[in-house]
Amino acid sequence: MGIEKDIQQQSFRNEHQKAAVNILFSGSWLNEHIKQFFEQEDITSQQYNILRILRGADKPLSTLQIRERMLDKMSDTSRIVERLLKKGLVEKKICATDKRLVDVNISKKGIALLDKLDTKNDQLDAILHGLTHDEAKVLNGLLDKMREKAC
Repeated sequence: MGIEKDIQQQSFRNEHQKAAVNILFSGSWLNEHIKQFFEQEDITSQQYNILRILRGADKPLSTLQIRERMLDKMSDTSRIVERLLKKGLVEKKICATDKRLVDVNISKKGIALLDKLDTKNDQLDAILHGLTHDEAKVLNGLLDKMREKAC
């Protein structure tokens, strides 16, 4: 099955347009599968991203620092952190050095959730089961090259 069949379009202006459409369509397809995976634990991919950022940080982070590290830079980080706070997955406190900022840290409950999800990494990786290890490596290189040339 190709992109032509998936979107019921038989021709493209050129291979670059076809690649762009294919990347956009594939990104939506991947997001939907990832969404279904995280729904099992009642979190979103953005919430998961923030939890992973906080777990990997050596100190509490401000929402600005979190946003800088996020995959989706357009996310409303403050709103997502508030939802994580309500679920008990993060903790917030006023920054000691700048009272205008709030420091965010992952909670024990948040770490436990990530530990649980870590045991399911094979399920997450299986979303791209159609690619071999070498094909995934080539795809990563091509996507990196595409972004480098665009800057």
